[in-house]
Amino acid sequence: MPLIASPNFDLHAHSTVSDGLLAPAALVGRAAERGVTALALTDHDEVSGIAAARAAAVQAGIALIAGVEISVSWGEITVHVVGLGIDPDAPSLRAGLEGMRRKRTSRAARIAESLERIGIRGSLEGAYRHAGNPELVGRTHFARFLVEAGVSSDVKSVFRHYLAAGKLGYVPHEWATLGDACAWIRAAGGVAVLAHPARYKVSRREMQTLVEAFKAAGGEAIEVVSGNHDAAQAAAFARVARAHGLAASRGSDFHGPGEGYAELGRLAPLPSDLEPVWERLAV
Repeated sequence: MPLIASPNFDLHAHSTVSDGLLAPAALVGRAAERGVTALALTDHDEVSGIAAARAAAVQAGIALIAGVEISVSWGEITVHVVGLGIDPDAPSLRAGLEGMRRKRTSRAARIAESLERIGIRGSLEGAYRHAGNPELVGRTHFARFLVEAGVSSDVKSVFRHYLAAGKLGYVPHEWATLGDACAWIRAAGGVAVLAHPARYKVSRREMQTLVEAFKAAGGEAIEVVSGNHDAAQAAAFARVARAHGLAASRGSDFHGPGEGYAELGRLAPLPSDLEPVWERLAV
């Protein structure tokens, strides 16, 4: 798989506005220190950190790409769609994300109830303590509380034993549809990207169906190089991009130091024969 050096684009990262550990400006500063030339802030279902990140990017001398990561219910699983190059003030996007945040608040209460049933108390209050944005409490905040409480040694272990699908603390939930997420992103002038596809527990045939449905809904790109992918998975999704005529994205999915994802800017380049998604963005 031929590789070429490219500008250091990191198109998937989170701040304290959703479930990251660094405030938007600090996230941008860390990215600049690590050689990132263009960073996308892609907080879950929230765009309120973009203005601060953009101002910090001007000071740091790097490009800031306005983004968002939207949770989608597809069949029995949750998938994530990243929007890149969005207008964060687009009315349909803002209305859609507001509805998503209300759903997150409802789900948080149900996660706490499920943890209470297995003897873990105070998790809702604990999760809120770890949330920089009280409108956006998610599983990662519960995971950090459970680490703090000594239930597990690290965030990955919490997900593996308590919060992943099929575990005692997991709460199934209806998020946006693929059509909704892609429509909101496109109406905001953005490009819809299927995020970290290797994370979804589906068969090869189901993955093909998902990619076809995503493209039919208006999706344009897929994360090939990701903090969630090893080299073999990156090669596999490069083949998917070729087969379906999708642009390729590259992002660490950085949440914070020591949380198990790739470091900002420390990713392999994209295969040279793929169209980088940033060629579709005004960067």
